[in-house]
Amino acid sequence: MVDEPALEPNGGLVSPAARRRSLLLISLATLMVVMDTAIVSVALPSAQRELGISDATRQWVLTAYTLAYGGLLLLGGRLADRLGHRRTLLVGAIGFVCASALSGAAANGPMLFAGRALQGAFGALLTPSTRSLLVLIFREPRERAWALGVFTAMLIGGAVFGFILSGVITDLLSWRWTLYVNVPVAALVAIGVLRVLPDFPGDRSVRIDVPGVVLGTGAMVALVYGLSQAASSGWGSGAVIVPLVLCAVLLVGFLWLESWVASPLLPLRVLADRNRAGAFVALGLNSFCNFGMLLVLTYELQIVLRASPLPTGLALVPWAIANAIGAAVLGPRLMPRLPARRLLTPGLLSCSVGLVLLSQMGPTTGYAPLILVAELFLGFGAGLNGTPAINAALSGVAAADTGVTSAMSSTSNQIGASLGSAALSTIAAGATASYAGSGGASAAIVHGFTTATAVSALVVFVGALVVGAMVDIDPTAGRTSSNRRGSHGHREEPARPLGSGTSDSCV
Repeated sequence: MVDEPALEPNGGLVSPAARRRSLLLISLATLMVVMDTAIVSVALPSAQRELGISDATRQWVLTAYTLAYGGLLLLGGRLADRLGHRRTLLVGAIGFVCASALSGAAANGPMLFAGRALQGAFGALLTPSTRSLLVLIFREPRERAWALGVFTAMLIGGAVFGFILSGVITDLLSWRWTLYVNVPVAALVAIGVLRVLPDFPGDRSVRIDVPGVVLGTGAMVALVYGLSQAASSGWGSGAVIVPLVLCAVLLVGFLWLESWVASPLLPLRVLADRNRAGAFVALGLNSFCNFGMLLVLTYELQIVLRASPLPTGLALVPWAIANAIGAAVLGPRLMPRLPARRLLTPGLLSCSVGLVLLSQMGPTTGYAPLILVAELFLGFGAGLNGTPAINAALSGVAAADTGVTSAMSSTSNQIGASLGSAALSTIAAGATASYAGSGGASAAIVHGFTTATAVSALVVFVGALVVGAMVDIDPTAGRTSSNRRGSHGHREEPARPLGSGTSDSCV
């Protein structure tokens, strides 16, 4: 690896040692966000019992976080561009400390939902800053590739550690400590930001599209709320139809606003590129099926198979290990050799196979081999799809759109996670309630789970075909759609490998 010093914002040099310390801190900040999701997933049944949260609303412990996180990521990216990446990372870490403490002290369901939403909001401020700083500090192509590999491995390691830590904490202490554990980590990040990270000043000319934030976030809230009400009210009720219609109206208004406003929150030229849009779809599908899978398996293992939180956490570790192999080992090796669609489509099809296997569960199905094999298919597919999808989303983007494109890639992940948990929980609850078999409560619960995973498998299978038709990037020839006119009539830059050239050309 070439150890070439990177430029600081003032024209000086960031030493190799300083870059490594910065990478460690940036990875720790994002690991905290990822680990939090894994920890709460395993601890959710315990929190539900103690706080008296209903089955129809339990997914809001997860959805409140992911919805706020996904809905506000674009705003977080724009704020980082305006105020400076180090400053927004610091505020995000401090806010995450406070929100974690509030969630851990929750006295009822609504208080926990509110605390989780705050966690998501501050996480949305934190995450775009970490990715931007990684790109700014590591400029030499091979070193940046190494840094991204370390970054990805630490994130997936955070999921593994989160599963295990959640079981240990929930068994030995309480589900509340799965949230309190964020407090010292976030405090360490905040101190490290001031002592380690270089300061890249913001651009005060960047304007915040407040109406766009209101319309875009409102559309996502209405969508997930409508899906969540279907479990208790039915798909034909006003509690479902009204929010879904409101979502459609707000989304149309958002797209119309972004097409003419001077400083849009999401420039439509970012979405106009077929390859980039396909990559966003792939990222969303990845989170849709895997986040929903975590929710289903957590309840299958603890409610049906009656495993305690610690064995549940350990049972999910193979999924995370398979994910790490696909994302950090196999994906980066194949990306320079194969067109993106030859990785994205097989990755999503692997996820679909895993979901089909889960749809074969019964009340007496054990962990091995069916659930274990399904986890391996899902984890490997998600990893194989994830890294090429991020690269496809960021390659060839115009310099002025790098921040918002990075945020949009994270937004796709988080919106997919929100929809996955809400939709699968709703389908499972409805199928369980309508079950007419004679196998008892466990059979009804499993029937709900298998119905939800079967629907998810179909969605991901169709999505894999759509992504394969949309994305057509050859790593040796560049983006097939390069050099065409953007949506605003200006010429887009040809694609270059991730990390090539200067930071002013592409991410």
